[in-house]
Amino acid sequence: MPFIQVKTNAKLSNEKKTIIKRRLSDCISIIPGKSDRYLMIAVKDDLDMAFHRDSDTNMAMVEIKLFGGSTKDAYQKLTAAVCLILNDEADVSGDYCYVTFEEIQYWGHNGFMF
Repeated sequence: MPFIQVKTNAKLSNEKKTIIKRRLSDCISIIPGKSDRYLMIAVKDDLDMAFHRDSDTNMAMVEIKLFGGSTKDAYQKLTAAVCLILNDEADVSGDYCYVTFEEIQYWGHNGFMF
């Protein structure tokens, strides 16, 4: 049950958003035991953001929530993949991309708790 939310100040076409979501879906399996079967993704673009007092450069904040947890090594690999995707598809340099992970103990879906 992963959830990935991408927030960026880059203005993205619907095609670019679709590509980003598809590529994120492809790389979630970097985390052992995770797949795109229950993966939900949100891409919010054209936001008013600043980093280092700079609001003109493309930047992104990516939040990844996982039921359970994983290892620092797996998170490192997924961070690298996410930064590459956003560099390729949204022109966001890794220097302007934050990725956070939140491990969720309780997760509900369709009236059921995992």
